[in-house]
Amino acid sequence: MKTWIPDSRNFAYLTWPQVDSLPRESTLLVLPTAAIEQHGHHLPLATDTLINNFVLGHALRLLPETLPVYALPPICYGKSNEHIGYPGTLALSARTFMDTIRDLGASVAEAGFHKLVLYNTHGGNISCIDVMARDLRAEFGLRTFYLSGSGGAKFDDLDPQERAYGFHAGEVETSLLLAACSELVQQDQYTVNYIAKVSDPKVLTPEGGPANFAWLTRDIAPSGVMGDPTPSSSEKGGRWLERMAASVAKALVAMAGFSETGRAESK
Repeated sequence: MKTWIPDSRNFAYLTWPQVDSLPRESTLLVLPTAAIEQHGHHLPLATDTLINNFVLGHALRLLPETLPVYALPPICYGKSNEHIGYPGTLALSARTFMDTIRDLGASVAEAGFHKLVLYNTHGGNISCIDVMARDLRAEFGLRTFYLSGSGGAKFDDLDPQERAYGFHAGEVETSLLLAACSELVQQDQYTVNYIAKVSDPKVLTPEGGPANFAWLTRDIAPSGVMGDPTPSSSEKGGRWLERMAASVAKALVAMAGFSETGRAESK
């Protein structure tokens, strides 16, 4: 798997004596969570994992060198049963996914570390991660954080329709992959599909509303795409990468400075 994580920030590249020398209370460990699943005809199965690594790697380069923040090896497989029926999708059950996070959290806590970030770039994982972040805090006393893939970066230059419903293999993901590894993007295989229209609001929505319906991708998007990748470009991907990396880096700095009492430590 390609990586953009700096060697100096890669936890798995350390020896155990080097790990033992890390300051337990202030070190922030980042556990990436993603997926291996269909992304239409034009993007690779590893899209979510590649984007996670791409953004996190660039964010880590923005941190002060003295800040002890390290990326753990990613959980590449996720709760991807919304994409069952498409060859190549490799899904974990919710229980297996959550148990994996729990066991890794146990290892982090057993080693004496206090802070763990769950950095996620797959929508199907979110509900499970919300539960596990609280459970790790309750069971092990870990100061656990959730961080979304964008870090809260804004995509105001996206068309409103794409911003609302282009959430799988659409313009943002395709542009990021064009910037990261364009050789993996099949640009002659774009397809377009939206599961709802912002101009025609309904009482029931696929997600994000007060009343939602459960869906499987094969029910609503035959090609597996939810969005429009056709306006994508590496230039847009580079621009959005900078915003995302800056937002993720800002969040990581805040998390590293978060005290055990739940307040940001003064500098």
